[in-house]
Amino acid sequence: MNTTVRIKASQIYKDWHVVDAAGQPLGRVATRVATLLRGKHKPTYEPHLDDGDFVIVVNASKVRVSGKKAQEMVYYRHSGYPGGLKARSFTEQLQRFPEKVIERAVWGMLPKGPLGKQMLRHLKVYAGPDHPHQAQVIASQRAQEARKAALEALATTPYRPKGLRPLTAAEVVVPASPSSEAAEVAARARARVMKQEAETAEAARAAEAAATAPAAEEAPAKAPRRRTAAPAAQAETETAAEPAAEAKPARRRRAKAEETEE
Repeated sequence: MNTTVRIKASQIYKDWHVVDAAGQPLGRVATRVATLLRGKHKPTYEPHLDDGDFVIVVNASKVRVSGKKAQEMVYYRHSGYPGGLKARSFTEQLQRFPEKVIERAVWGMLPKGPLGKQMLRHLKVYAGPDHPHQAQVIASQRAQEARKAALEALATTPYRPKGLRPLTAAEVVVPASPSSEAAEVAARARARVMKQEAETAEAARAAEAAATAPAAEEAPAKAPRRRTAAPAAQAETETAAEPAAEAKPARRRRAKAEETEE
């Protein structure tokens, strides 16, 4: 399994470092500064990212070189016009522009291009021992201490693998040795809660029964009325038809009797 951590540009943090060049060889100072600017001292170093820190170099005028380099090293510049080539020795350049001596040595150890130019902007060189970035240095030290404390806290926390679901069962905390008074109070509280739950359940059942009872009573009451209405009407029609049926033979007999008398 690949466990390599690749830092992103949004995760980059920059600290501030102070390098004293008094009595130090130029090459040693430039090497140390270039390492800090590129971020090679960090475990998250990426060659394509500006992962380095800010570097402050003080006492640049007191840097030294070994052997005859003070006379042999020459700094060239050109004005862009014909015959505009200018040259200075290391001693002359150090007296006039000690900052440029450090900057040029460091630039030779940085990647060329936009990335190297961006890294070089984080270099602050001063000829004397003073610099105006004390607030940034203090803030950087506090940030380093905070990161160190966070790492220590992370090391003490138990490791939890990713991809495992948390347990759904509720955790039950049982006291080791409960006192008698606490146990009695807990028992009374449980009994009170159970009683309230039983009362609410009984009230809900009673309300449900009361809501369904009228509907059950109305349905049978309407059915007998419909069933009894038809027989009653049938009986009335039968009783009304019986006298009419009895009246016809009597009229006929009466008519026959009248005919015979005549």
